[in-house]
Amino acid sequence: MSSWLGGLGSGLGQSLGQVGGSLSSFTGQISNFTKDMLLEGVEEVGDAATELQVSNSRLAEVEAAFATQKSEYDRLKKLHAELEEKLEASEIQIKGQSAEYRTLLQQKDVEISHLKARQSGLQEEVQKLQHSAQSASVGTALLPITTTSSTTTSSSASSFMSRPSGSHQGFHGDEMDLSDVIWSQQEINRLSTEVMRLEAEVAHWRRMSQASTAAGAGNGDQGDILKLQRTIKELREEMSREVDEHQHELTALQDAQRQKMADITRRHRDELAEYEERIEELEEQMQSGGGQATSTSDASKLLELQKTISSLQEAADEREKQLTELSARLEEAQRKQASLQLEKDDAQEENAGLLQNYTRLQASVVELQTRVQEQEGKALQKAQLDHEIQELKNNLAASEKEIERLNRLAELNLHERLKMAEEQRVSNNEAESGDSESLEDLKTELERREKALRNTEEERDTLMSELEELDRQNQEATQHMISVKEQLTGQLKEAEAELTRLTAELNTTKDKNGTLKQELETQKEKISQSAFTLNDLHMGKQQLEATVKEMKDKLGHAQEQNREARREITELKKALHEQEEQLCVAKAELGQAGDRGTEAQGTEEKLAGKEKELSDLRAELDKMRNSQENVMSEDYELKMENRRLKAESEQALVKGEELTKQMKESQAAMNRTVREKDTRIEALKLEKTQLEGELRQAENTLAEQAKQYQQTIEELTRARSMDASALQMEHERAIKLNQEKDMEIAQLKRDIEQLGSDHRDTNEMLSITVAGQKQLTDLLQEKDVFMETIKQNASDLQTEMENSITVVTKEAGALKQALEEKDKQLGGMKEENSHLKEEIDRLRDQQSRPQSLAEPRTLDIITELETEITQLRTSRNGLEEEVQGLRRTMEEQQASLLLLQQSLQAQQSELEQAHTRNQQTTLNYDRLIHARDEEISRLQQTVDRFSESQGRADSPPVQGEVILQEKTQTLSQENGNEKHDLSKVEIDKLVRGIKEKETEISQLNEKNLSLTKQLDQLVVSRDEVGKLSQMILQKDLEIQALHARVSMGVGGGHSQDVMFLQQQLQAYAVEREQVLAVLNEKTRENSQLRSDYHRLMDIMAGKEAALLKLQQENQRLSNMSDPSGSQEMFKETIQNLSRIIREKDIEIDALTQKCQTLVTVLQTSGGESGAGSGGVSSNQFEELLQERDTLKQQVKKIEEWKQQVITTVKNMQHESAQLQEELIKLQGQVSADSDCSSKLTVDYTRLIQSYELKERRLGSLSQELAQVQQTITQLSTTKDVLFGKLDSVAQTPEVVAAQSSAPSLTAVAPSHQTLPTENIEQLQEELVRLQAQLAERENMIRTIQENNHRLSNSASASESEQRSQAEETRQVRERLDALQRSVREKDLLIKTKGDQLNQVSESLRNRENDNEVLKQAVTNLKERALILEMDGRKLKEENELIATRSREKESEFRALQETNMQVSLLLREKEFELSAVSEKAATVEKMLKDKDQGKTGELNQLLNEMKSMQEKAVAFQQERDRVMMALKQKQMETTAVQTELQHMRDKEQRLNLELERLRNHLLEIEDSYTREALGAEDRETELRRRVALLEEKLATSSSAVENASQQASMQVESLQEQLSGAVKQRDDALAHLRTSQEQVNQYAVSLSNLQMVLEQFQQEEKAMYSAELERHKKERDEWRKKAVRLEDQASALQINLDEANAALDSASRLTDQLDLKEEQIEELKKQVDVRQEMLEEAQRKLMNLLNSTEGKIDKVLMRNLFLGYFHTPKTKRADVLRLMGSVLGLSREDVDKMLEDDGQHGVTGWMSSWLGGRGAQSVPNTPQRPTSGQGFNSSFSEMFVKFLEIESTPSLPAAKLSAHDIKTLSAPPPRRSSGASSGTTAGAAAVSKRAGDSNPFLAPRSAAVPLLAGSSSGGSGGHLLMKPISDALPTFTPVPVSAEASAGAVLKDLLKQ
Repeated sequence: MSSWLGGLGSGLGQSLGQVGGSLSSFTGQISNFTKDMLLEGVEEVGDAATELQVSNSRLAEVEAAFATQKSEYDRLKKLHAELEEKLEASEIQIKGQSAEYRTLLQQKDVEISHLKARQSGLQEEVQKLQHSAQSASVGTALLPITTTSSTTTSSSASSFMSRPSGSHQGFHGDEMDLSDVIWSQQEINRLSTEVMRLEAEVAHWRRMSQASTAAGAGNGDQGDILKLQRTIKELREEMSREVDEHQHELTALQDAQRQKMADITRRHRDELAEYEERIEELEEQMQSGGGQATSTSDASKLLELQKTISSLQEAADEREKQLTELSARLEEAQRKQASLQLEKDDAQEENAGLLQNYTRLQASVVELQTRVQEQEGKALQKAQLDHEIQELKNNLAASEKEIERLNRLAELNLHERLKMAEEQRVSNNEAESGDSESLEDLKTELERREKALRNTEEERDTLMSELEELDRQNQEATQHMISVKEQLTGQLKEAEAELTRLTAELNTTKDKNGTLKQELETQKEKISQSAFTLNDLHMGKQQLEATVKEMKDKLGHAQEQNREARREITELKKALHEQEEQLCVAKAELGQAGDRGTEAQGTEEKLAGKEKELSDLRAELDKMRNSQENVMSEDYELKMENRRLKAESEQALVKGEELTKQMKESQAAMNRTVREKDTRIEALKLEKTQLEGELRQAENTLAEQAKQYQQTIEELTRARSMDASALQMEHERAIKLNQEKDMEIAQLKRDIEQLGSDHRDTNEMLSITVAGQKQLTDLLQEKDVFMETIKQNASDLQTEMENSITVVTKEAGALKQALEEKDKQLGGMKEENSHLKEEIDRLRDQQSRPQSLAEPRTLDIITELETEITQLRTSRNGLEEEVQGLRRTMEEQQASLLLLQQSLQAQQSELEQAHTRNQQTTLNYDRLIHARDEEISRLQQTVDRFSESQGRADSPPVQGEVILQEKTQTLSQENGNEKHDLSKVEIDKLVRGIKEKETEISQLNEKNLSLTKQLDQLVVSRDEVGKLSQMILQKDLEIQALHARVSMGVGGGHSQDVMFLQQQLQAYAVEREQVLAVLNEKTRENSQLRSDYHRLMDIMAGKEAALLKLQQENQRLSNMSDPSGSQEMFKETIQNLSRIIREKDIEIDALTQKCQTLVTVLQTSGGESGAGSGGVSSNQFEELLQERDTLKQQVKKIEEWKQQVITTVKNMQHESAQLQEELIKLQGQVSADSDCSSKLTVDYTRLIQSYELKERRLGSLSQELAQVQQTITQLSTTKDVLFGKLDSVAQTPEVVAAQSSAPSLTAVAPSHQTLPTENIEQLQEELVRLQAQLAERENMIRTIQENNHRLSNSASASESEQRSQAEETRQVRERLDALQRSVREKDLLIKTKGDQLNQVSESLRNRENDNEVLKQAVTNLKERALILEMDGRKLKEENELIATRSREKESEFRALQETNMQVSLLLREKEFELSAVSEKAATVEKMLKDKDQGKTGELNQLLNEMKSMQEKAVAFQQERDRVMMALKQKQMETTAVQTELQHMRDKEQRLNLELERLRNHLLEIEDSYTREALGAEDRETELRRRVALLEEKLATSSSAVENASQQASMQVESLQEQLSGAVKQRDDALAHLRTSQEQVNQYAVSLSNLQMVLEQFQQEEKAMYSAELERHKKERDEWRKKAVRLEDQASALQINLDEANAALDSASRLTDQLDLKEEQIEELKKQVDVRQEMLEEAQRKLMNLLNSTEGKIDKVLMRNLFLGYFHTPKTKRADVLRLMGSVLGLSREDVDKMLEDDGQHGVTGWMSSWLGGRGAQSVPNTPQRPTSGQGFNSSFSEMFVKFLEIESTPSLPAAKLSAHDIKTLSAPPPRRSSGASSGTTAGAAAVSKRAGDSNPFLAPRSAAVPLLAGSSSGGSGGHLLMKPISDALPTFTPVPVSAEASAGAVLKDLLKQ
């Protein structure tokens, strides 16, 4: 049942999961649609007023739909809740019923098993009685046979009947479960198909809804939606009805099932009771009538029992069928319920989706209308933006073209310059003269390029700045648009929130439904109209969006290109700078090299001069020696000169040696300079190539950028000129729009504020209502007092309930204790199992004790111990070998340590921390190792104790020791593995630390570790191989020793017994292995059972938790006073607990059974193994034990030593990590060596070059020597001639002149051969002239001789040089070999250089990164520059302020200067007046002097006047000063007044502004006050209205309270009734508990009975097992034989398979060929069909001819034959006669006889020559192809005779048509078409003979071709046989017949007749 329910649940879960997935996808699509619609709605918003109106109308429309939906939703919710409650109730009922059924079935199974056991016993007894009583009469039935049935399953019954051994058969309903699972799977499939169908319907309805919303709206009929809504309502009503009906059916079915089950159980119990009574009666009768053998009642009883058994089985089958039908009905009902619920959910979701779509569509219409307007505006903006972008693109393209042009020009110039530079470098190497000029040119070119670059960069920067400004403007515009959109979206959201609130508030306005429906219809028509426009707009919008995206992408690409161009330009700048620096360095190096070269040239010239001097000196020395040898006696002066020359030569030699030394040094210097130059030249070439590539790239990029910039400039200029006004217009329009939007936003905000104030008012109203409700709470408190009394009653009841709960908890505890006891029993059973094992071992020992002498058991044990000893020895040997290997590795690593300690000291300081960590880890490891060792020692002690305790009993359990050893081994292995793992982790940590310091060391460490691991693995594998071999050898030796011992112990006579014992031993070993395998299987099963037990314990824990939860829910339900539900839960929990306990009991039974079977198996195996064992003395046994102990101790020691060695190896590994630095140092040395080797390679190349140069020089010197030798020979000949002719000059001057003029080197005047002999004077003159010429010639000869001597000296010197050069060549060859070696090293160096190159490239990348950082710094500096510019502007403004102040000061200064000037003018006037006054005074004095005497009075008066005048002048001056001071004060006051005036004006302005602000503020405040007053009035009215409403509500609430009090009293009464019911249920539950306890007791009794039965079964099974074991052994042997046979067959089949595979391969190849052949065959078949038709026609004709000509002798033929006889030669006439006979039908023999008779008698004269014929010659089967001679020599008659002979001979079987023959049929040669008979086989003729009878396809090719030939040489298309012959037989040569009478014509005539 459980598996069936599980299958059903999983199926339902899958189907529901599929449904849920489809629904989730549907809801996801709906949510996506809503998101899209909302997003579209967010983008556009029209006027707020219009939007509000639309929203109000929409609200009014939505209201009605919402109300209907809400009512529908409430109804469905109620239905849902009811259905859920029903579902839960039904599930609980099903669970309870399933538990009850399960327990009942288990009980019945147990009872049936008991009854069947009894029945089997009775049957056996009955059979015995039947055997005893042979004559039994059938009596009447004593007991009535009832046809009742039990509830057992057919599977268990049948299995029991088939298997009387009576083993436990597991759970009851396995087969039924399988069938149920299959059926449930089918049901799941059906449901999945149903779900698919529903999904398809959903998709269909969704499409319908979309169509109705989108395009279908254009039809204008809204009736579809109304129809759909009606149909949905109807469907829902139908669904609710169906669900209710199904629920009723389910409940009815469940009730009926319960009743049926109760009836069945009752009947079953009654039947069982009856059966038990009957069985008891039968037993009594059996006991009473045991002795009466001849009683007839036994037979009748037997028959009755058989009948009852058959009736019971039939009843059981019927019950099973009924059960299956009931369960199927239940499942169908549940599935129907689930499907209905799914349909309901689908309908609800569809309804909701349709409503959402409807609301969305209504919302989207208005939004789309607003969006259309916005899209138009956007389209205009986009068009303008597109225009601008296109212009910018054009400008960019132009600028890029310009840049490309510039780059190309630059490239051309640079290429020319670079070529020039290369030529100059080449000339530099030859004669370094014009370097500086070319470098200067390059510099100037580079500077010019840099200037051009800078100009382009400036232009680019300006363009970029303009582009950035444009981008900024664009971004600002887009940001502004986005902000506007966001504001609008916010407003929309707020409006939507308001809408939702209004919808909530407007639920009360249901009266307006009719009007709203009419408006809805009008709106729907509008929607249908606007849907088309919406679609068009959508399309337009999508296109525009696509274009915008494309333009944005293009802009982005352009910006990226600009950025890349900037980066490239900066990189090019840097590269140019670097190249300039490199050029400068190269120039400096070139200059140095030039200086060195000039110096080297100078030294070379000096050396050449010194070499020349040396060569001259050597030549002179040689000459002097020769002269000494020749003229020693003649000249003493020559000796003196010789001595002097010797001294000079010695000096010259010293000088020469010095010069050679200098030469060598200069050569070395030259070599170095040449190498350096070569390396530099190569580097410069590489740099040049790189620079060229970079310059090309730069030029390309510059050209492109220039084009782009030009285009952008042009576009920008156009855009400026064109779009400035348009942009301004757009900007103004946008500003206006923004202002309008701001106004709208302000209005909306005010509306929101008003709404907020309204909200506050409502809150205040609510608070008032709350105050009103407080009064109600007072009333409720009075009611609460009344309720408290009820609560007291409830508390009493609760205490009672708690007591009952405590009782239940106690019971639960008791059950837990029972469970724990069961667990303990399990543990006890396990212990008993172990005890039983020990007892078995003890029994074995006891069995082996009395038979100690003659049993092979001790031998078996000894062999096992010896095997153990051998294993231990081998392990010891292996460990010793490992120790030796480890010692070797220790020694090697110590040696390496000693070598590497010096390098380690440097790194010890760094690795101390690592050592400390390592020490900590090692300490941890040691602790772990010690702990493990202690554990191992403890285990070994326990093993030893165990072995001792068993050794006392003379038979230690070997298996246990083996297991323990395996355990210890595994423990030690695990220990080692753990250590290794921990050490690995530590090493990894150290490696990580070192990696942070040095990456290379970490790589080397990893390599080292991998190598060591590989080595360890190799060592381990070798050791393992060695161990295995040693183990095998030792085992062989020990087996031999045992044989010897056995032979010694038993004696020589008992060898046969020993052999027998050995065989038994082998058999027992095999059996032992089998038993061990069985034990392993049983232990595995035990472990599985344990895991199941633990799982069940977990389930129990979960069930306990569920129990606790259920108890809590019980309490809660009791508090909520719903006792009926709690009672049901109680029942459930009790049932679950009882079910769990039963399951546990069943599992315990199963486990006990398995344990007992294991015990029996062990006993049987022990009994079998201990049956016959041979004895060995106990002393040997003890010795073996001692050896084993000693070996174990040795193994322990070796393992400890091994662990120590492993730790040391690990330390060595740690230290080896430190030794890597030495490796790195060595690598550094290697790199240095590689550098040296690179230098050596350079030297080698230079040496080779110098060697080649010297070889060339040698060749040139040898050529010069040859020329000099030729000149010497010429000179010697000329000298001889001249000396010979000097003697005969006087006699024959003309001849001498002629002779001397011929060999002379200088120009000689022509000889006068025709002079007269008379003119002696002339001759004398000529003699004088000739003598002068001779003297000149002698001088010439002397000089030539000197040159000759010098040349000979130089030749000898060159020879010595050649020798030295040969030696040098040898040295050079040796060097070559050395250099070849070094070249190999250089290859390695090159690799290292490549690595260095990679490092350099990395450094270059780092530099590029630095360049990017510098670029960022440049941008930062630009920003700083902008900031500084801002500061500069501020300073300029301050300067302007200062300048204004200075101007004011200057104006003041000018005013002061003017006042100063006025004062100075006044002073001058005063001075003038003073001068005038002084003059007057002077005149007055004069006058006074004139009138001294009589005018003193006047004088006094005048003096007084003068004084008064002076006083007045002083007063005037003082007044002037005061006036000046007053003026200055006035000026200061005026300036102060002006400044105050300015301050006052500023203050006035500020005050005016504040006034205006205050006025505005006042106005706003007044407006707000007026608004608030109006709002307050509105609020007052609303509050009054609400107060009235509240009063009404109060009245209603008071009435409601009264009703509630009445209801409460009613509820109290109902609660009391429920309490009484709960008390009754509790009593029932207690009674049920008691019954369950009684059942538990019964189960205990039945358990004890079962155990008894099990013991009996085990005893029976022992015998069964022994028999079955023997049978199994036989079967196993048979199977082995079969396996061997099958293996042979398999091998044979494998061979066949391989052959078949090969054949298949060949067949695949053949099939390819066959396909080709088949194609050809098909073509040929077509041809054959054509030819076949022709053949058939020919055959028809032939048949006709044969039919017509058969039996007729042609006269013409006979006449021709007769004539032919006379025409033939006489020797061959007999053949003609034979032919005639054959034609006439005579036999050959008769004809021959007749011919012989004629020949003897000689009757006829004209036949007298027949005897001279050939006779009967055997004609060959294959007539040869006739040659030309044969054709013309042989006559037609001969041919015809031959043909007829061939026809008469029996034919060979015709060859079949092959593909090869058919292939050649396509094109027969012309010879064969006419004369094919000549080259055919014998079969051809034979076939042609029987052409009438034969099949044409059986004919060979040669026979078939002539039939098909269209025309022969004779042109006959007639007879088949005549055609091939026509070509070969042209005429009857001897016959004087006309040309017409040829063979062909004759045949034609024959055929015609």
